[in-house]
Amino acid sequence: MPDALVVRGGWEGHRPVEATDLFLPFLADNGFEVRVSDSTTVYGDRAVMAATDLIVQCVTMSSIEQRELEGLRAAVAAGTGFTGWHGGIADSFRASSDYLQLVGGQFATHPGKDPAARVGDETDNFLTHSVDITAAGREHPITAGLDDFELTTEQYWVLHDDLIDVLATTTHPVQPWHPWQRPITSPAVWTRQWGQGRIVVTTPGHSLDVLRHPGVRTVIERGMLWASRTASGS
Repeated sequence: MPDALVVRGGWEGHRPVEATDLFLPFLADNGFEVRVSDSTTVYGDRAVMAATDLIVQCVTMSSIEQRELEGLRAAVAAGTGFTGWHGGIADSFRASSDYLQLVGGQFATHPGKDPAARVGDETDNFLTHSVDITAAGREHPITAGLDDFELTTEQYWVLHDDLIDVLATTTHPVQPWHPWQRPITSPAVWTRQWGQGRIVVTTPGHSLDVLRHPGVRTVIERGMLWASRTASGS
């Protein structure tokens, strides 16, 4: 039976407990023995990490001790899968360049509405946008068979490197109230090979309703199975 480790915490605005709870039944139904940790200290436990086939992380911002980060990086390099969504993986541990190198992409911003239309709450950053499956994504087990889909939520602008394989993108248009002069395309779903381990990052997932969206949920769940050490031959 494969072992999954769910690590959650950080900024409460992303509701890490409720968000990860959505996926615990899926993991159990797919044969995983699931352990849940509310702290990244578990990353420093070599025995636990060596026995873990999949890590699902939902820790926005926060900080991580060097020993913990070294444990995470070593486990992934040795074959443990690593996955998550939104700020829980793409906006974790902002002060750690070694973490950024591991995941290959970092949240930079989520552009907002016309200032005249803002009301002073989180919906000021909810934009209707498309998540577009790439040519590579149409052939990949995580996204094969999915159509492009539309969301109204935060649209992540991501800084990234060339070691990622992009399965879906989203494009930030030019607007009069923004300073950029041409559309910017950001990865919305990507994979990354790190040593023997697989990493999957899904940037949508700000709120529970987004995580329940059929397209988003399918990508996250397929990503868990694909990243797991037990799927390394697929």
